[in-house]
Amino acid sequence: MRINLEDVVVKYGKYVAADGVSFDVGPGEVVSIIGPNGSGKSTIIKSIAQIIQPSSGRISLNGRDLSTIDISEIAKLIGYVPQNFHYLFYSNVMETVLLGRKPHIKWKVSKNDLDIVQKALENMGITSMAGKFMDELSGGEKQKVYIARTLAQQPQLYLLDEPTSNLDLKHQIEVLEITKRLTKDQGASMIVALHDLNLALKYSDKVAMMQKGRLYAFGRPEDVLTVQNINSVYGVEAVVVESGYGKYIVPIRAK
Repeated sequence: MRINLEDVVVKYGKYVAADGVSFDVGPGEVVSIIGPNGSGKSTIIKSIAQIIQPSSGRISLNGRDLSTIDISEIAKLIGYVPQNFHYLFYSNVMETVLLGRKPHIKWKVSKNDLDIVQKALENMGITSMAGKFMDELSGGEKQKVYIARTLAQQPQLYLLDEPTSNLDLKHQIEVLEITKRLTKDQGASMIVALHDLNLALKYSDKVAMMQKGRLYAFGRPEDVLTVQNINSVYGVEAVVVESGYGKYIVPIRAK
């Protein structure tokens, strides 16, 4: 799937949360949105997910204006994982992940639906939790369940808003490796908001760097995540180190 944002503006009253943002995501691509708190990362993702409506500009999926696509079709095309989750206390993990199949189910749950859910549980390494109730899980475990629910949805576009925020280092890496691999394998696209610049550097095909609602830079991770850009956008002095395992960013001090 190809996603295009053209001069997208989002306002909350007089406050401009996103100001003329334009970038594109191609089939099989992972694009990370990075930037300080309040820079517009979540706003852009919510606009694409149709949770909030842009004040102006255009968002298109494969050339179709998103605002003209029926909500039932959007539910099949776009899988969204928010920062904060709302869950049913009396639903278990299996039932929660099965909700990802809701846009595809017509009359009843099929064996194919159950097979897809099982595969999503396996991909996220949470098969053993299938019978647990959601209120028995830790924050990180809940986050993996909701990512699994999105995998079960089999969308063409994954929107992940800080999916690693409640996860330890091992599970951060696992989640990004799994979602990136599935994006490539399915020919889907993924837009993910991240705070960790090293994760963005390692797992992105492109990076959109935001500053105060504007797109400051967009392109390959190594071209965007430069010492100069990090200094200008984050107010942090840093060095980019190259090793046998690739490049990584070391923050030195706040300006």
